[in-house]
Amino acid sequence: MQINRRHLLRLAGAATASVALTGALRAEGGSFSILPVYVGLFATSTPLHVRDVTLRVRDPEVMTRFYSEILGLTVLETTSDATRLGVEGITLVTLEHRPDAPAEPSTEAGLYHTAFLMPSRTELARWLVHTAMAQYQFSGFADHRVSEAVYLDDPEGNGIEVYADRAPEYWSWNGDTVIMGTEAIDFDSLLALTDTENDTFVGAPTGLRIGHIHLRAGNIDDARAFYAAALGLDITSGRADAVFLSSGRYHHHVALTWQSAGAGKRNPAATGLAGFNLQALDQSIFDAAKTRLSAAGIQIEEGAGNLSVSDPWGTGLGIVLAV
Repeated sequence: MQINRRHLLRLAGAATASVALTGALRAEGGSFSILPVYVGLFATSTPLHVRDVTLRVRDPEVMTRFYSEILGLTVLETTSDATRLGVEGITLVTLEHRPDAPAEPSTEAGLYHTAFLMPSRTELARWLVHTAMAQYQFSGFADHRVSEAVYLDDPEGNGIEVYADRAPEYWSWNGDTVIMGTEAIDFDSLLALTDTENDTFVGAPTGLRIGHIHLRAGNIDDARAFYAAALGLDITSGRADAVFLSSGRYHHHVALTWQSAGAGKRNPAATGLAGFNLQALDQSIFDAAKTRLSAAGIQIEEGAGNLSVSDPWGTGLGIVLAV
């Protein structure tokens, strides 16, 4: 089998690249010229960045198979209650086994997608061919100017983005606002980077990390108050129905959008995102986050080198000190 543009569009249920943008537009809102290939992970070098996510799942076997076979993560540990998967011994995803959990409705606040950042465009191309050869369904493709992204859902409906950044020096900023968009991806130049007749993706590459997390919010004003004012992330882009935030001038580590406008507290027993962790590069960053959250009146649970809070909709957020 040879993977080409037409094959990828068919797996996304689209006849043209413009139709394939629909799923990406739903995910991000929003032909950029191809620039020199960037190899690096600026996303995880910033003062605060996403470390890992925890999902409540009903079928751990099916979900483990997806994250290991499709995304290429390694199973690091399995107990009766949870499965940890990651890369290079680093946990990226924890699956909490909850076979009786009710399914979280898409109208509730919670996870929109977890975004796995490939260390290079070539690795994104290898993974894309691998997933297409596995006949796994895509939900969209997009060029966001700062990155190129592929969208799909895991077997329990949790959104996934797999993407590769362009070099930060090619991002456009208007003051503190990064210029992003949602345009047609250049499949031809992407696929030219890899073998399209053989699956050369042998597992998640060294350096794969979670680059950002995209959440559904009940209210954008409350999202700004918590993630920007209290937590201290910088707003890099925003409008009435969405806000994108980051640390250290990354394009975004956390995004919150409108899909669950008006939603209240989440059901803590339902499937979906149980919580996620941000990693602080050093003690001063960790202490500053703690001080801001405390000053904002946020209830904090603190352990050795970590603290835990909940966002306005009950999603758990941890701050973990790098070791």
